[in-house]
Amino acid sequence: MQQEYQIKYLRAAMRDLEGIAQLYLGLAGADSAEKFIDEILHTVDLLRTFPYSGALHPDMVLAEREFRKVICRDYVCGYKVIDSEKTVYIYRIVNGKTDYPQLLY
Repeated sequence: MQQEYQIKYLRAAMRDLEGIAQLYLGLAGADSAEKFIDEILHTVDLLRTFPYSGALHPDMVLAEREFRKVICRDYVCGYKVIDSEKTVYIYRIVNGKTDYPQLLY
């Protein structure tokens, strides 16, 4: 059986999640905000079993640094897999319509 990876959120990613929750709370209420955050967390949690399921980032510099991404609705989760640690590091979770690659440099 395949060993599951750990998921570790960097501080910036945790701040991103808090900001998304606050935004959705204001726009759609507590239930919608909670459901959307749960959806993001579920998408990220799938990386425990399938850490390479996200595509290499299309930005050449980020791809060279082995950044990957998964998408949940309009949001992009930028992450890296460290095999030696069996860990997926979540760097940022941001709206894909922004110039988010700059946040990962």
